[in-house]
Amino acid sequence: MNISLAEPLHYAGGYQPQDSKEWKVIIPAFLGVICLAGFAGNVCVIGILVYNTKKGKPSAIHSLIFNLSLADLLLVLFVLPFRAAAYSQGVWYLGWFLCKASDWFQQACMTVKSLTIAVVAKTCFMYANDPAKQVNIKWHAICAVLMVTWLVALGIPLPLWFFNSLWEPEIGLSSCIVIIPAQAHEFMSAFVKLYPFLVFCAPLTFAFFYFWRAYGRCQRRGTKTQNLRNQIRSRCLTMMLLSVTITFALMWFPDWISWFWLWHQKKDGPALPQGFVATTQVLMFAISSANPVIFVLMSEEFREGFKGLWKWLTLKKPLSPTEDLEETAVDNLEGIPSNAPSPEAMTPNQEEEPPSVPATSEDLEVKEMPVFPDVEQFWHDREALPDAHDNDPVPWEHEGREIPGKGII
Repeated sequence: MNISLAEPLHYAGGYQPQDSKEWKVIIPAFLGVICLAGFAGNVCVIGILVYNTKKGKPSAIHSLIFNLSLADLLLVLFVLPFRAAAYSQGVWYLGWFLCKASDWFQQACMTVKSLTIAVVAKTCFMYANDPAKQVNIKWHAICAVLMVTWLVALGIPLPLWFFNSLWEPEIGLSSCIVIIPAQAHEFMSAFVKLYPFLVFCAPLTFAFFYFWRAYGRCQRRGTKTQNLRNQIRSRCLTMMLLSVTITFALMWFPDWISWFWLWHQKKDGPALPQGFVATTQVLMFAISSANPVIFVLMSEEFREGFKGLWKWLTLKKPLSPTEDLEETAVDNLEGIPSNAPSPEAMTPNQEEEPPSVPATSEDLEVKEMPVFPDVEQFWHDREALPDAHDNDPVPWEHEGREIPGKGII
């Protein structure tokens, strides 16, 4: 077959033959810790975002952070375990499909994060430009942006799917390497130079430009208290997202050094140290566990969400039957008043006394206020009048009438 191996031999799928047995243990151990931490952190972030979305309208920035966490979660679930397994063995035993898909899916997830960060920077600038005005983006528009991001990210690294293949120089000894057909050599030579610019340089340059503009907007002082509060929130949001972007760029940059070194290495040139290649991949995957930590440290909303989730996990535990009975008994005892007599203290001959009615404020006033003799005589005379005179609707027509014992009124 008219093909040419990448000179020197370019291993794919994360597989690198290690001369030291220590590296076969240390690197998988680091990847395993990153996998567990990244899974736990990103599941919590996604849970908090979904819960907040149910309580209110969907937020554009929250949706983009959800996309970042989703890409990290897919990375730690479907790439990291196989990378750890590939490093722990001296041969590739994961099969043809994983050899094809490993590099392609890893680069797709990293590209999704890079493009999402660029969109996040633009949205953050829109919010910082006028913090008092909510950036309203419709739900279908957010879904369209996320779908386009994933389609572009899945399409750009497709050459890695096509050119990764299993190589078996001997029976029982297989490796996952890059095999480039002769007619595709020029295309691949241009691809390995253009690809870093498309997925790393251009999106992050765009993101840093808009973060710089957003930070400049946040430095302006508001004249009203409400405007000042909105600017403080905008500054905190900008600093959090900028920290995520800087961490992403710094931890992914060493992997691009390995990329250029491996793809432009001459046959007689210096080989890339195996420890450096492994370290760059560990740093790249560690981004997945670093983002949830940044969200917790720099966002009050995520911090409260993590605290609430921790309380829910630690306090909401299923009770055993004995604990359930004890809790029911405690609840029944709490319903008994503290001054109720115990059953032992009550005797059969004990007579129950009616509870005394507490005196009201009116009764106290009647007891405290004295009644003068003149006032008492006045009310006595009023009560002695006949009811007909009291209920007479036209008393003026009966003026001058003599009442027995009272004279003329």
